[in-house]
Amino acid sequence: MRERGRTTLPAPHSDDIGAVAIKIAEARVGGSFWQSACIGDQRSHGATPTRLDPWPQIEAGAPILAHTDDEIALLAAAAGRAVLRPDDRQPYARETLLDALHLRLASFDYFDPWTAQPITLLKWIEILGEWRRIIDRNREIAFVCGVTAWKREVLGKFLWAGRVPKFARRPSKVSPSAEQAIAIWPSRVKWAVRQQVRASGGRLIQIEDGFIRSAGLGARLTLPFSIVVDRTGIYYDPRTTSDLEHLLANDELGPEICARAAKLIEFIGMHGITKYAAGSSTGPDLPSSVRKVLVAGQVADDRSVSLGCAAVTGPLDLLRRVREVEPDAFIIFKPHPDVVAGLRLGHVPSFEALRYVDQILPHAPIDALLAQVDAVHVLSSQTGFEALLRGREVFTHGHPFYAGWGLTRDLASPIERRRRKLTLEQLVAATLILYPRYLDPVTRLPCPPEILAQRLSTGCMPRPGILQKLRMLQGHLRLARQALVNAC
Repeated sequence: MRERGRTTLPAPHSDDIGAVAIKIAEARVGGSFWQSACIGDQRSHGATPTRLDPWPQIEAGAPILAHTDDEIALLAAAAGRAVLRPDDRQPYARETLLDALHLRLASFDYFDPWTAQPITLLKWIEILGEWRRIIDRNREIAFVCGVTAWKREVLGKFLWAGRVPKFARRPSKVSPSAEQAIAIWPSRVKWAVRQQVRASGGRLIQIEDGFIRSAGLGARLTLPFSIVVDRTGIYYDPRTTSDLEHLLANDELGPEICARAAKLIEFIGMHGITKYAAGSSTGPDLPSSVRKVLVAGQVADDRSVSLGCAAVTGPLDLLRRVREVEPDAFIIFKPHPDVVAGLRLGHVPSFEALRYVDQILPHAPIDALLAQVDAVHVLSSQTGFEALLRGREVFTHGHPFYAGWGLTRDLASPIERRRRKLTLEQLVAATLILYPRYLDPVTRLPCPPEILAQRLSTGCMPRPGILQKLRMLQGHLRLARQALVNAC
């Protein structure tokens, strides 16, 4: 937004200011809405200081004392609240204040904060409203625990609420108020510690990587540009419900957001976007006259494996089960890239895997493989979700978040909570649009998934720094040591 010079878009007409006012009040934007609130702390002529969020005072119900050039007077008029003159306590005519609001809004041009392209005032209000919703939800977070040092700066941007959140190593070291919660990275906070916090009446919010994360592996210390902030559970733990499961089971997921999801599905498929990458080279040569099945490997100590494995006892057991289901298929096994890089546990010796599969392709791009195979078998891997986006048949042997909604062939025992039948667009609307948060890697502002997908497709991502390069070297050294041990 900038003060209007030469007009790039029409200003809101005075006849339309009523509709604009409604949108402003619904979004609760204007003033320093990102700051803390202060009800009743008014200046001599009645207006809330600009450094504070004016909306709690506007919504408190008491008349606002302000002059017509005070921002709080214009916002209160937009919300339909009475505004009184400070000198005689008589109300202004709402039309007078809305005319002043119209003139104020018409004095600016409005631009998309991510692309710098001109946008309408209503679109700008919509963007600010989404930022407001994020900030309001962040306000209840008192401390963030279990986040490694290299990730804290970017997490601070995701969880910003007028200030950067406070980080601590362990929940036991902090004492939030009864109204506030502790946000944790679950894999770095022990289950017993979490239970201890809950037993003492504390509230926990769980944070995890999102589903379109970055152009590089998290195990290589690549910064995440998508996270999820879950107040109910976490998406990969099927033992209890999560915010994502609640959306999938209960949200309307109507035509408008599904149309947006359909465009996102098309863009992801067109540009080869996956959790850790975008685009791919040509895939390997695979036989054309036989059913081709991909089995996605996972990290052995990943929480989605330990919590969502159902009856599967390990990676070899998964491969055995796939061969039982697909006795005549050409089966390809792709180990998890973190394992291939030597950064995480889960290595399966080739001679053992080849008892059940026909080919092992550790370095083949996942998007290229998904384009060539007929079906994908997973335990709980996100690869199954990415396969659904590309129209592939998906078999689940565990309990991933996308199983149980009528889109996959589920071989594990059903989760009784998941009874609703969804379309792919509804699944994507909840999973990629409503549930996660995204950060634009260029502007470092909160953004919708379409912006991050576009950045990934054009390579507008941060280059690996010294920390990432050292982590890659560590992986190579682990692989070399493992090879030496195997040779002995």
